[in-house]
Amino acid sequence: MALESGFARAHRPVLAEEAVAGLAPRPDGIYVDGTYGRGGHAALLLATLSEQGRLILIDQDPEAIAHAREHHGGDPRVSIHHTSFAALPLVVDQEGVAGRVDGVLLDLGVSSPQLDDPERGFSFSRSGPLDMRMNPEAGQSAADWLAEAEEGEIIRVLREYGEERFARRIARAILQARAAERIESTGRLAEIIAEAVPAGPPGRHPATRSFQAIRIHVNRELAVLDQVLASLRQVLAPGGRAALISFHSLEDRRVKRFIRGNADQPKVVAGVPLPDAELPPFRAVGKAIKAGEAEQAENPRARSAVLRIAERRS
Repeated sequence: MALESGFARAHRPVLAEEAVAGLAPRPDGIYVDGTYGRGGHAALLLATLSEQGRLILIDQDPEAIAHAREHHGGDPRVSIHHTSFAALPLVVDQEGVAGRVDGVLLDLGVSSPQLDDPERGFSFSRSGPLDMRMNPEAGQSAADWLAEAEEGEIIRVLREYGEERFARRIARAILQARAAERIESTGRLAEIIAEAVPAGPPGRHPATRSFQAIRIHVNRELAVLDQVLASLRQVLAPGGRAALISFHSLEDRRVKRFIRGNADQPKVVAGVPLPDAELPPFRAVGKAIKAGEAEQAENPRARSAVLRIAERRS
């Protein structure tokens, strides 16, 4: 399958064909792209749908929504919602399809267009305003949070969301720097972190883990992910599927736990009969999928991507 436009090709999402194929789309099915981005997945999904099919597009980024309206606003099969995918249950209720959705696709984390635009404040490769909000119209920016966060909170965020072993050293450097002047740019923050920690592996910037951690905290990414995963049972029809693409271990662990079911589900032990218990509401479809060598060479972001497909039991 080919993407619809040159613009979509320029921002081709990771594992696009694999994710859409994992949904096993039906021509007359109802599907949700919860992370529209720049429309790569949407274009592939629409190519599989007949006039009877429906596609619900969701994104919290105003720029993504503007793109969706420009490219798909006139398509009667498509409805567009400017909100976080945490609002998925509300959206499907509004659309009158709760419990009847055939597939949900989520491409987690920050999108390539967001990373590539220094004005959004996600990347340390080019200096820009220290924002990091996926929806710049809502919530607290990274600069605002760093201006008031206590040392202990910064340490917790860097350790919990970035698995940064130099969290304490970095937090102290941030507090010392902000005492002199407010940290307003990604370049300044990256400089502070680089000066505070030993050089890491070749090709890896010392601020990589810290930027990930602060971005996750500012956007409440893991809490929102837990929320949307918990809602999929009421959203999807029996036999409906979710295609979930994660980019770091914190996301992937949650996705795996979701597919396996609750932690209190009985464990299978050879030769020991299971007690009476319901099966987990979802089952894994195949194994985890990673990008091939060609895609990784074309897009370095693909190296960390993991796609998992879950199917709601009947």
